[in-house]
Amino acid sequence: MGELPRVTYVGHSTLRVDLGGRSVLTDPVLGRSVEGVLWRYAAMPGPSTWQGVDLVVLSHLHHDHCDLPSLRRIGHDVPVLVPAGGGEWLARQGFRAVHEMDLGDVYVDGQLRVRAVPAVHSGRRRAGPIARALGYVLSAGTGSTYFAGDTDLFDAMSDLGDVDVALLPVWGWGPDIGPGHLDPVRAVEATARLRARHVVPIHYGTLFPVGLKSLLGKDFGTQGAVFAELVRRSGLDVHVALTPPGQLAAVES
Repeated sequence: MGELPRVTYVGHSTLRVDLGGRSVLTDPVLGRSVEGVLWRYAAMPGPSTWQGVDLVVLSHLHHDHCDLPSLRRIGHDVPVLVPAGGGEWLARQGFRAVHEMDLGDVYVDGQLRVRAVPAVHSGRRRAGPIARALGYVLSAGTGSTYFAGDTDLFDAMSDLGDVDVALLPVWGWGPDIGPGHLDPVRAVEATARLRARHVVPIHYGTLFPVGLKSLLGKDFGTQGAVFAELVRRSGLDVHVALTPPGQLAAVES
């Protein structure tokens, strides 16, 4: 077992991960809305969420994962990892430290290593470039933290090694999800394949489509709890750190 990260769940697919003396922000969505189409249901993040961040990692270019106003809030000089095919486009938006990542690529910053791994999800951005979706394995020493981004199950999940902490999507936004996503049942299977010790369920209960809030129903925002209960019933030896947006995940040795 290596160093465990300090993980703050900001909401949706945005997390602040402190590991190896560095602070990493994943898929930042920091505002009240995304493109005026998705609205934030969870609490708004404060400046401490992005202040002092050393690195931003983008899993793919969909608007709810690559939000330009949020990236500008963090700053144009903070290094950004983006899937191959998206670097030139992001640089044209004024970001000056863009690093393209393809499968197997590794970014190193001091003790922190970030490795690009597969994801099964569309990489096409509406009115923008096409770049494949990726996940990332963050490590410092022998420990590993897997940030899945958006993905469905894939065979190579079992090859990522014994993961200390998995940041795993369990839903999406709105009343249902399309292809290329995990729901609570499939997220349990992902947990088994990853042989994870800790799982932080993410990508649920944060954003809803404009005009559809009344249709979300009482189940909106409960998918993390459903996932935790399914893990308990499965008998898997894993700790589920069920974490409200804006809170520190209970990931401990």
